[in-house]
Amino acid sequence: MKKVIIRGDPGIRRGAIIELDGQEVICFSIDRQGDYHGPDRPQLWCTVGTEDEREAFEKRDFVPHFLDTVAVDAEALTVISKRPS
Repeated sequence: MKKVIIRGDPGIRRGAIIELDGQEVICFSIDRQGDYHGPDRPQLWCTVGTEDEREAFEKRDFVPHFLDTVAVDAEALTVISKRPS
């Protein structure tokens, strides 16, 4: 599991599948930042992980402050599925 900061809005929502570092991950949660104050475009702060990590996320069996954080531009992100099916 890791935290991803996406600069810009690629149009994804919770449950979306994206490709990050050559691996498909699921967006477990998304927090939208910077709509009114802050950077010139919004940022999405996403907690992502694999299907194997979903149970740990739902049970909060992790420490959010200790997750690795990666920042990417929305244009550089590969979106596989924008919403869950």
